[in-house]
Amino acid sequence: MLNCYMEKTIMVTGATAGFGRAIAAKFAAGGYKVIITGRRNERLLELQKELSDSGAKVLTLNFDVRDLDSVKSAVNSLPSGWKDIDILVNNAGLAVGLSRINEGDTDDWDRMIDTNVKGLLYVTRTVAPLMVARGSGHVFNISSIAGKEVYENGNVYCASKHAVDALSKAMRIDMLSHGIKVTNIAPGMAETEFSIVRFKGDTEKADAVYRGVKSLTAEDIAEVIWFCASLPGHVCINDLTITPTQQAGTGHLNRKV
Repeated sequence: MLNCYMEKTIMVTGATAGFGRAIAAKFAAGGYKVIITGRRNERLLELQKELSDSGAKVLTLNFDVRDLDSVKSAVNSLPSGWKDIDILVNNAGLAVGLSRINEGDTDDWDRMIDTNVKGLLYVTRTVAPLMVARGSGHVFNISSIAGKEVYENGNVYCASKHAVDALSKAMRIDMLSHGIKVTNIAPGMAETEFSIVRFKGDTEKADAVYRGVKSLTAEDIAEVIWFCASLPGHVCINDLTITPTQQAGTGHLNRKV
């Protein structure tokens, strides 16, 4: 464990699975105090136990990023020793459905926009003042390659991640005078719960997405965020797009089947 990080604190939204879980584990192993948040409290408590058993300091906050009052209540409830958040990872997000714009489910659209855009804003608006008051901090926004280009049937999901991309640029400018770093992370194909959620539990459709591709893993993204967070104070990675070697864009895959 790296003692130089012992007094630093990271907060990760959507830590119950995928990228969020891997990021929390990576930083816990690196000596950070870790605040893990998510809707599924049972999973949060399981992760807390796992990380705590390895010697990490872990605190759980059970809330839905779509509920502003719950976000405020959770962050305001932090004990004094946990309010100095050095890193915020806005990871909570999802894709739901894969339909043409004229056939889309508006409930799915609301869920994506409320989570991917408004949820990110709610958490940032609540945590950022704590960073501003201290004159330091680092915000990571988990966007997607879908925030750089669009693909067929991805309409609203792509729009939500384009919003994250734009917000990351805007946050970087707004936070500049406060010495706060902002990094946009745009992963390509990564094999997590992403497609299972998108296809609402249809594992056959989800498995087909990754067939023939050695996809990114959640741990790959955690390693990238660790690298960005570990750079000297005067260095800020503003934006990173990461894909598997077999992917060169949303519509360009070299499947080995």
